[in-house]
Amino acid sequence: MKKLLLIKEIYLEGFKNLGHIILEKYFKAFSWFCFIMFFIVLYAFVYRIATGFAFD
Repeated sequence: MKKLLLIKEIYLEGFKNLGHIILEKYFKAFSWFCFIMFFIVLYAFVYRIATGFAFD
C-alpha cells in the first residue's frame, strides 16, 4: 500500500505546474496509454507461460 501511495504521489508531482493545458492533457493521456500497454504485455506474457508456450 505504501508503494502505491508513493507511485500516486510521483504521478501527481510529475504533472504539477507543467504549463500549457493541452501539453498537460497530452502527457496524462500518454502515461495512461503506456500503463495500459504495459499491462497488456504483462497479461500476454503470463498467458504464454500459463499455456506452456516454448520460448525457443
